Amino acid sequence: MASTAATLTALLVVALPSAAAAPATDDGGYVNSTARCAAPSTVVVFGSTDTSRVAICETSGGEYEYRGVRLSDGAKLIIPAEASADGAFVAESGGIGYLITAKSLVVSEGNKVIREEPMVEFHGPAAPAQPAATPTSTTPLPPPLPAEQGHEG
Repeated sequence: MASTAATLTALLVVALPSAAAAPATDDGGYVNSTARCAAPSTVVVFGSTDTSRVAICETSGGEYEYRGVRLSDGAKLIIPAEASADGAFVAESGGIGYLITAKSLVVSEGNKVIREEPMVEFHGPAAPAQPAATPTSTTPLPPPLPAEQGHEG
């Protein structure tokens, strides 16, 4: 009887999906989630923390939109967002700010951080292209200065 119970327990453990399993994603964000961009919008970045999933979408008009969902209760938030110069995205609703970076989701009220959630998964744009090589000048260099010449004598 004990071995039957152990076998059934083992089967249940194998049959149950892992709570830590990564959610399905595609080129629009998280499949079957609010943290997803639907055409004609395109996904710019998306990621998840232990308690949230977020996506930043670019609309056909060139505007950004924050799309977030709280995992504990499925609460959804879809609001306008803005890109910052450092590659982060910011959004605000009812005095609460949301800052999305590759490292974390920061929720704040004014200057007070309510919580900072580290990203456990993040998908962003490809790394920026390397800058083009600086063209070399075709102007001949002047003769070396005395300090540039090797010590003689």
